[in-house]
Amino acid sequence: MTTLPTTPTPSTPAASPASPPPAALHAAVIDWFDTHARDLPWRRPDAGPWAVMVSEFMLQQTPVSRVLPVYGQWLARWPRPADLAAEPPGEAVRAWGRLGYPRRALRLHGAAAAIAERHGGDVPDDHTKLLALPGVGEYTASAVASFAYGQRHPVLDTNVRRVFARAVTGVQYPPNATTAAERKLARALLPEEEPTAAAWAAATMELGALVCTARSPACGRCPIAARCAWLAAGSPAHDGPARRGQTYAGTDRQVRGKLLAVLREAVGPVEQAVLDGVWDEPIQRARALDGLVADGLVEPLADGAYRLPLT
Repeated sequence: MTTLPTTPTPSTPAASPASPPPAALHAAVIDWFDTHARDLPWRRPDAGPWAVMVSEFMLQQTPVSRVLPVYGQWLARWPRPADLAAEPPGEAVRAWGRLGYPRRALRLHGAAAAIAERHGGDVPDDHTKLLALPGVGEYTASAVASFAYGQRHPVLDTNVRRVFARAVTGVQYPPNATTAAERKLARALLPEEEPTAAAWAAATMELGALVCTARSPACGRCPIAARCAWLAAGSPAHDGPARRGQTYAGTDRQVRGKLLAVLREAVGPVEQAVLDGVWDEPIQRARALDGLVADGLVEPLADGAYRLPLT
């Protein structure tokens, strides 16, 4: 029988001794998911492993509403990993559009090339082989193995971590970075049967996205409100390190985005003078452009022009 960890750590409070058995949480959350899950294209029966992988790359730090149109265009153009691998990496950056964090496009292109070269064009179903793909970390490997192949892996994104922090450990927010204690808890909560474990992974993620949200949790609609340690404790306010806010206006990220937007729209190389018109502050503009070159997102040419990468 699965048991919950009870030893406190400096970074994560211990589960309450009164925490419900995992099976009680599994049934409630999965039943809720069966009724309330959004109809998303990567969840449909005809969505193959490549479609799931593309969605996982795109959804990192990006809301579903922004991902949906780009996702559809991407798979229409590149329905298989080999289709993407056959194109220059700059085309992946171009098609990424304004999803943000465009290095993800290069990483997905690299993963597609490795899949075509090492696995005959099929996304591997083995967690270790997934993890060995360029640009694929523990989260993405576990998510693809779970959502595409129905395997038993803990899938810890921000939404899931928040659900576990509140429901089991009784705190408002998880730590800023995933801890060993959180991974141990996720493994302890994982159902034994593979299909149930895969459903649990998807259901807890959806619960965090729709109900147990960061700023305005809808506890009255939560299927495990009666079992939630945070609610039972009176919904105590967060007393750990300050939550990291996301800023954009005026940052190098904004400048990088403006520079990339010009390069994505161009049919050929772009002159330095054109890029100079993107941002008034020359030092920040040069730093942002240098960063894009260093990240492999932009290729400088001998004549001083720039383009999206061809290799």
